[in-house]
Amino acid sequence: MGFWIFMLCMNLLLPLMMIGFGGLFLKHPPKEINGAYGYRTSRSMQNQEMWDFAQTYFGKLWFRWGLVLLPVTVLLMLFVLGKDMPTVGTVGGWLSGILCVVLCIPIYFVERALKQHFDETGKRK
Repeated sequence: MGFWIFMLCMNLLLPLMMIGFGGLFLKHPPKEINGAYGYRTSRSMQNQEMWDFAQTYFGKLWFRWGLVLLPVTVLLMLFVLGKDMPTVGTVGGWLSGILCVVLCIPIYFVERALKQHFDETGKRK
């Protein structure tokens, strides 16, 4: 049971991080373009307007996706409650890997939105 609780906690870190940082980016996005904090791609850092758009859009996606992933993670881990350690480890490991992939998917949507709303010079369409 202890290992199951550990795996549940580890797998909940990513959805909780998405909710936390998503909410932070929605309410208090990084104000200035910087290379240390925020949604940082070459397209999002072209100008201040693109930067602001990318921060709030990325925050909205991460917040929503985190809210969806949180109960899904709990439900998937409940399927292995009471199972042996190798089963819990395998399912927990696969779930962790899938969550890491899902964590990166919003990048595609933010870049697509930037292309749709801004031209190549960084001006709003």
